[in-house]
Amino acid sequence: MKLVIIGSVAAGTSVGAKARRNSEELEITVYDKDVDISYSGCGIPYYVGGTVEALDDLTPRNAAWFKKRYSMDIHTAHEVMNVDHESKTLTIKNLATGETLTDTYDTLVLATGATSFIPPINGVDASNVFSVRNIRHADAIRSFVDREDPKQAVVVGGGFIGLEMAEQLTERGIKVTLIERLNQVMPPLDADMAARVSAHLADKGVELKLGETVKELHHAEAGTKVELESGEVVDTDFVIMSVGVRPNTTLAKQIGVELGATGAVKVNKQMQTNVQDVYAVGDVAESFSLITGKPIYRPLGSTANKMGRIAGQVITGEQTEHRGILGTGIFKIFDLAVAQTGLTEKEAEEHGYETAVLHNIKPDRPEYLGGKEMVIKALADKESGRLLGAQIVGPQGVDKRIDVFATAISFGAKAEDLFHLDLAYAPPFATTKDPVMYTGMALHNALTEKSPLLTPQQLLAWMKEGKALQVIDTRATSQYEKAHVDHAVNIPLGALREKASTLDPSIVTVVYCNKGTTGNAAQNILQNLGFDKVYNISGGHKNYQHVKKQLDL
Repeated sequence: MKLVIIGSVAAGTSVGAKARRNSEELEITVYDKDVDISYSGCGIPYYVGGTVEALDDLTPRNAAWFKKRYSMDIHTAHEVMNVDHESKTLTIKNLATGETLTDTYDTLVLATGATSFIPPINGVDASNVFSVRNIRHADAIRSFVDREDPKQAVVVGGGFIGLEMAEQLTERGIKVTLIERLNQVMPPLDADMAARVSAHLADKGVELKLGETVKELHHAEAGTKVELESGEVVDTDFVIMSVGVRPNTTLAKQIGVELGATGAVKVNKQMQTNVQDVYAVGDVAESFSLITGKPIYRPLGSTANKMGRIAGQVITGEQTEHRGILGTGIFKIFDLAVAQTGLTEKEAEEHGYETAVLHNIKPDRPEYLGGKEMVIKALADKESGRLLGAQIVGPQGVDKRIDVFATAISFGAKAEDLFHLDLAYAPPFATTKDPVMYTGMALHNALTEKSPLLTPQQLLAWMKEGKALQVIDTRATSQYEKAHVDHAVNIPLGALREKASTLDPSIVTVVYCNKGTTGNAAQNILQNLGFDKVYNISGGHKNYQHVKKQLDL
């Protein structure tokens, strides 16, 4: 059987490698219009910033390596111009010589990836405007920076790559302005968690223009002016366009391959398209949510490798299937790690879930051994108790916890299951009750209505509505005097039992401490004394002040 793969980055090479491991009888041919293969696109910002010294470090394997290791022929700088599926014939152009050739296949795999979206505005075709997608882009950007020694840069787009580029250019001493059309950076995060990232960027000197769109680029010898839709103009020496990608579906559509709701190629769990003997993998194909079962498009290298391996297995007769993804992601922004998995609060609401939401602020390990606070936002379905998603922001320990959450969600864990995990403990690595375990315990309590949580957003909405509330600050008086929730009265925890008689047990009561733990203790006391409805602010006063500042109240 003759297997032809179009595309040779993560997904395409994974198909060929797995197919060869399973069969020595296949003839495997790969075509790619690029000259670089199997490269680390996610490493591009770090090459531009100089953290990665050599470009070759991002391209550790070439066509000769794959030929020797897997007996697969990879033809770079060869663009497939046309596919005739009826005759199973390809028309290919050798981009180096201009020569046109043909080839045939029995099975075809589309691993054509995605292309950076460039907005159709004046000035984007200038030599100082760059995309960030492949190795050639990386080389062009770093060469420009090394040669021109620019002082100012504009990064358009606040996703993974845009933020990493902002960090690396800042580290090189370049003043960065980041422009994002949404009112927050990082769309995979909820707004309250994204605001923590924005604040950190601002602290590091990155100027943010949120809710702004680039209208036009004006180039002159003295530099470039970026005109925004609002009328504001930003001066810069060069521009990085990182506003997202679009799947390369031209060949797919040419042979009648169906596209899904996301605009990427629709595939089944075996990576098969609706056209016989045609598969699609990687950034050209859509996946589906492990939680909702609905299509999602998350072009990540980890997903591409997984899809490629599954296609290689199926093509060679293995019984396997794609189980879906959570869209798990993590990135570093200066000395802060940011991670997410599963559904956000906003997405859960859109899918019809009624959720309990917890903000857990805990150190990754004991403070006496250098522990630093992480903010964990987790949510669970009130009906089933199932964990739906988690987001974490913190300087350390984030990667370990997000992977535990992702694993738990993948296997359908409920919030209470997290507390029963037998996680590794020693003071250099974790606290006795790991933040993951504490998250599960507190979230389970909130689900059972034993210890209901109230987000700062909900409290602020109630106050705006004029809802009858009594708000109790259970912290020390000195903390209360520095700052407190509007209209809160100060009753430190130690005095709460004695002074509870001064409160009305029939009125909705909201308690809080600094981060949530003491507030929960106060909640238990009042509930045991017969108070009808007692809420604890999720994440305590610390989270309340963060949200209030974010909303500019």
